Amino acid sequence: MRVVLASASPARLAVLRAAGLEPSVIVSGVDEDAYSADTTAELVALLAGAKAAVVAVGLGDGLVIGCDSLLDLDGASLGKPPSADSAVARWKDMRGRTGTLYTGHCVIDASSGKQATAVAATTVRFGTPTDEEITTYVQTGEPLNMAGAFTIEGLGGWFVDSIDGDHNNVIGISLPLLRNLFAEFGVTIPELWAGRP
Repeated sequence: MRVVLASASPARLAVLRAAGLEPSVIVSGVDEDAYSADTTAELVALLAGAKAAVVAVGLGDGLVIGCDSLLDLDGASLGKPPSADSAVARWKDMRGRTGTLYTGHCVIDASSGKQATAVAATTVRFGTPTDEEITTYVQTGEPLNMAGAFTIEGLGGWFVDSIDGDHNNVIGISLPLLRNLFAEFGVTIPELWAGRP
């Protein structure tokens, strides 16, 4: 069974590879700013579906995975910061607080058009980095490429006190949730472990 990841995220690809999959990567090119929804959870589901649909349309077969992640902080949906200054300001606002990282997942069977969508949520408790730590972290460039302006698997991990929920969801893709979505298509994980005993 061919698996296609409709995402440019190297972190999502790394999670899938570590879990035994070797997906093809086709970036959707969806304009995320063109979409809106009432809640962060609804927005990530909508965006994940849009990304998967754009890629699935050009394929004859395979399971296409679309994902989108946003941090919800007091009802505000936070994606990648638009600038270094906004990343610094965001971190000063986030430190010592708790947010929820939502990732929308959509799987589409390109041959039939059947679609399954779900959202994973993980609670993130931010640490209290100093102003100097925040400035230096932002200067690395890492937070500019991340939803919520942070990672847990990279340099940002120093500044996250704890999470409640699936840690891979914070990285950008939830394996347990994805397994359940694959099951809706009658596909088991061992079937996708190509070439493994």
